[in-house]
Amino acid sequence: MGARRASEDGDRRIGRRALIVGGVAAAAGTAVLARDELARLWWRAPGVAKPRKPGEVDFADARWIAASEANWRRADRPDDYGIDMVVVHVTQGSFDSAVKAFQDPGHRAATHYIVGQDGRVAQMIRELDVAYHAGNRDYNERSVGIEHEAFVDRPQDLTDEMYEASARLTARICARYDIPVDREHIIGHVEVPGTDHTDPGPHWDWDRYMKLVRRARTSLSTPDASASP
Repeated sequence: MGARRASEDGDRRIGRRALIVGGVAAAAGTAVLARDELARLWWRAPGVAKPRKPGEVDFADARWIAASEANWRRADRPDDYGIDMVVVHVTQGSFDSAVKAFQDPGHRAATHYIVGQDGRVAQMIRELDVAYHAGNRDYNERSVGIEHEAFVDRPQDLTDEMYEASARLTARICARYDIPVDREHIIGHVEVPGTDHTDPGPHWDWDRYMKLVRRARTSLSTPDASASP
């Protein structure tokens, strides 16, 4: 599962894109305000943010269940932050317990998607937005996070239905953002620099998963059009 506190990956700190406010800067006697002081406020300007509809999903097979707003940061990806990675997680708990955690504002972490052992998919954060899931700010900003209902020490939890549903989801994400289907761009949480997590664990079958993703990606002629980008 993702990092427990947003402070661990710096997502609560001001980011890398600052709003230039000439009038305030002039009053302050400087040309511009520091990037770190007003970053990520640009989307508040009228006409900047992409249209959003309540309950809209980016993956047609997903059911929308909203995460707490404390567990993600509004963005306008891929226009502000390019998306070039998928991060695979394991919940270390049930599907319902992961949903409950991501709806808890005190959890300070959530992924975009959860995939169940039965193949069901919940989307809790729009791909437009930055989820606090990787324990690394840069990786959060450039990735989509997918949780899987399992425990890392129980290979029986990694069902055929889960692998296949997750592979279809990852293939759609890769198609939408032109992400290469390889292990440099589809990674486990354990591979994120600076994290202390071990998921998806030693029983996650990467060879099998990547074959399924490649097969699903090859079958796609166009990116998923189920939602506005």
